[in-house]
Amino acid sequence: MNFEEIIGILAGVFTTLGVLPQIIKAIRTKKVNDVSPLMFIVLCLGVGFWIVYGILKMDWPIILTNSISFILNAIMLYIIFSQKEKV
Repeated sequence: MNFEEIIGILAGVFTTLGVLPQIIKAIRTKKVNDVSPLMFIVLCLGVGFWIVYGILKMDWPIILTNSISFILNAIMLYIIFSQKEKV
């Protein structure tokens, strides 16, 4: 594994994990009124395109990290919409 691959993997891991604090906070507090669903929709679209790009390039770090990111952002969207219905 070369330096560029390591940097790419680290970038993907940190970007993917960036949403975890928001998910954890939303689950603990059950408060999402100030969280923008549009932001997470845009993030899902963006990482969705990154997944397609990774598939076209056959770049597994891009495919894997963005697939996980897509799932995490979709979980956050689910939390937002399920909590807002209760309010």
